[in-house]
Amino acid sequence: MNELTQFCKSLKKNFSPKIRDPAKPVRTWSERDILDGKIVDAYVIILRTSGCYWARNSGCTMCGYFNDSMWERVNDKDLLHQFSVAMQNYSGERFVKIFTSGSYLDKKEIKPKIRDEILNKLVGKVDKLSVESRPEYITNEILSEIKDIFHSKTLEISIGLETANDFIREHAINKGFTYVDYKKAVQRLKKYSFNLKTYVLIKPPFLTEKESIEDCIYTVSKIKNSTNTISFNPTNVQRNTVVEYLWKRKQFRPPWLWSIVEILKKCKLKVGHKIIKCDIAGGGSIRGPHNCKKCDKDFLDAIAEFSLSQNEKVFDRLDCKCKEQWLDQIDFENLTFGSNVDFLERYQ
Repeated sequence: MNELTQFCKSLKKNFSPKIRDPAKPVRTWSERDILDGKIVDAYVIILRTSGCYWARNSGCTMCGYFNDSMWERVNDKDLLHQFSVAMQNYSGERFVKIFTSGSYLDKKEIKPKIRDEILNKLVGKVDKLSVESRPEYITNEILSEIKDIFHSKTLEISIGLETANDFIREHAINKGFTYVDYKKAVQRLKKYSFNLKTYVLIKPPFLTEKESIEDCIYTVSKIKNSTNTISFNPTNVQRNTVVEYLWKRKQFRPPWLWSIVEILKKCKLKVGHKIIKCDIAGGGSIRGPHNCKKCDKDFLDAIAEFSLSQNEKVFDRLDCKCKEQWLDQIDFENLTFGSNVDFLERYQ
């Protein structure tokens, strides 16, 4: 166990999950997404489970989703009741996403019979279902079982690769798997004709803004022929994480919205017709990706519009005086090892 793995684990030493109702989902909502080239409503369900096993063992440096997990096994009856409660707000959307703050394919998190019962209840309602999993659970056995249910519908499985650089994934993110593990999962998904969405992290801790931009472009170059969709996740400051530890000590700043736009523009040129998205949590706040506050909304709106339209021209209208400050940071951050204080003190 390396030092970063131990440090991630130590931050959870005194963590105690809040008392929550195991029979109710974390949250449900409807959002816009792309299905068969058209913009549609998608229904999102977050089930409350024991959470990600890797988070309980150590965890990723930026991920605080374990804060919403039960931290103990949720029984089958409660999981099915959560799903029933979630479906009370379902409005017939043909695209459904199920998140668990862990891996939907992890047998210890959701038993196969419960996993399959939920799939069977959805297969007649949807054209596309999207779930998430770490690569170690994407096995031939599990994919074969799911294929028997979802043989005629689109199933998308998302993997949080974060970066194609193994050194960064191990020493900045502490992800717990390798690029080879990801590629093996890719081949298995292709074998069963399932779609793949790959999450790429924008600005892990310990990387400068410039290094993060370069790493995202490099990663897209490596995975563009392996994945159907690329979804960028800019780092935000979540509780009880290494990122929060650094942020409180002014040693981490969430990515600039200028950087995100730069990444989206350059990567879209590389992937052509493939979908590139960017989901921003906490945008415009001091804990989330931001510029100077004055232009944040315009940038966030443009990024959301691009994620649906795939038209990078939406960024042409963006301009703000803070661009010079962003460029200055990129120029001098190597001198400060990336730990320069956020110039937006008024946010605090």
